[in-house]
Amino acid sequence: MRDHAEAARQLFFEGYNCAQAVFCAFTDVTGCDRDTSARMSSSFGGGLGRLRETCGVVSAAALVLGIARGYDDPADYEAKKRHYALVRDFAERFREKNGSIICRELLANAGLEPKSGGEPEARSEEFYRRRPCPHLVYDAALILDELLSAPEAQKQI
Repeated sequence: MRDHAEAARQLFFEGYNCAQAVFCAFTDVTGCDRDTSARMSSSFGGGLGRLRETCGVVSAAALVLGIARGYDDPADYEAKKRHYALVRDFAERFREKNGSIICRELLANAGLEPKSGGEPEARSEEFYRRRPCPHLVYDAALILDELLSAPEAQKQI
């Protein structure tokens, strides 16, 4: 199995935003190529376009779970229930590990003063040193792997 967590962290260090780093790390699971994956997840960085709302890694994880274990029949209520429970399970595990699923709270927990909106910050050694994002993309990918490899997840779809 591919080391999705390390791949996600490396992608973040290459300059991809948090959501892109996670989603692009799972191309082997989603079947999407890297360029398409990067475009599909680009809007979610910085808590949805730097609004500092739901952390981009959480949004990316939901995208991966939707492709890998989602439902496509709007009348299949049981599949919808199972899928939403899987997404909530991811969110709860991430929250337990990191204290929140909200970008601004995660940044504040790391001692940063998150600003909503504005231009993305230039990537530098200082940027990577003070941000929790490399750790968050790693955690998100680890949790995704746990959920996707669980026997009950294999049965879903």
